Amino acid sequence: MARITVVFVGASPSKPHFHLLKMKIVINTFPLLSPLTGVGHYIYNLLIEFQRLRPDIQYTFYYGYFGKKLKACREGEGLGFYRLKEWVKKMPVVSPYARKLKDTLAQINLRKYDLYFEPNFIPLNIRSKKIVATVHDFSFHLHPEWHPREKTEYFSRNFFKRIEKADLIITDSRYIEREAVELFNGKDLRIVTIYGGYDHALFHPNKKEEEEKASPSCNYILFVGSGEPRKNLLGLLKAYLLLPEYMKKDFQLLLIGYKGWGNQEIVERMDQLKGRVNYLGYLSNEELATLYRGASCLVFPSFYEGFGLPPLEAMACGCPVIVSNVASLPEVCGDAGYYVDPYRVESIAEGIYQVLTDESLRQSLIEKGLIRAKLFSWEKSAREHLKVFEEVLSKIIGEEIR
Repeated sequence: MARITVVFVGASPSKPHFHLLKMKIVINTFPLLSPLTGVGHYIYNLLIEFQRLRPDIQYTFYYGYFGKKLKACREGEGLGFYRLKEWVKKMPVVSPYARKLKDTLAQINLRKYDLYFEPNFIPLNIRSKKIVATVHDFSFHLHPEWHPREKTEYFSRNFFKRIEKADLIITDSRYIEREAVELFNGKDLRIVTIYGGYDHALFHPNKKEEEEKASPSCNYILFVGSGEPRKNLLGLLKAYLLLPEYMKKDFQLLLIGYKGWGNQEIVERMDQLKGRVNYLGYLSNEELATLYRGASCLVFPSFYEGFGLPPLEAMACGCPVIVSNVASLPEVCGDAGYYVDPYRVESIAEGIYQVLTDESLRQSLIEKGLIRAKLFSWEKSAREHLKVFEEVLSKIIGEEIR
């Protein structure tokens, strides 16, 4: 009989228990050596809050080596490792061995920690008394066609056998939690949902004076995300083509994020729309917040998301959001999103048209979005993570007493 325990973590902050004092926690921070995307932002912001909320805990960070200093590519640190990672990605023969080397280097460290937090799916062979792992989504298993072959092969070989080592699994949404319960059927695993957050100091509706000069002079529709297949950028480009000619002249489409993979048709469509579609690439959070505040709307037509950070950031900046009606997005956006069917290009186009032409609808989405966004924060998320760590670590004492 399956024994999967679903744990509900409350939103209220908990007082630290004595058994967390001086505990040694190790965290895999390898993803911070690349410019931050969704998982990277999750890791970096949580660790900033962990250190602020619980400076008494002894944190160790794993970058391919073990260190005490939190660093990230966003700060200009770790760029040497990033360049090495990018070179390795371009070498199909080398890439699988690089993943294996990362695992081997983790195992070489003979020190044993009280808790190992794996924030990026697959636990490494790091010695610890307890393991907590975050599973952000199951796209690698349910839709392998959305990912590079080397990645899906690595996940296929390692994910399910290694995740069983975790004493507790964190998911970013109830939607992914339900998928986990179904996929882990027959496994003795404990699962808890903890929502992510956003940087309140950066993502807010109040424009600064210098932003007037930095913002594009035209009206624009915003897309934030990589060009990978599941983000459905191709569907957005097709929907944009369906808009009335006057609307395409009045509203440029700005694309933010990495080019991704499997995007040959996307590149071809963008060539057709030169002058109306502008690809800006990867931007800093500060630049992104400025664009959110000036955008006429954000369109996020993803086929599948474990959480969905861009719509949340956009809502916090007073930008109306048009989002897919699938996966975790309705859970995150609540009544503050205009929902479209990502599998129907006409639905996406209709959503854009409605939000851009109906001022009362637009204002309603802005107001609801600002209210909705206040429900999320990295501090709240970090407190709930620390509460889970306390619960898992408390069992060490019980086991030692027995």
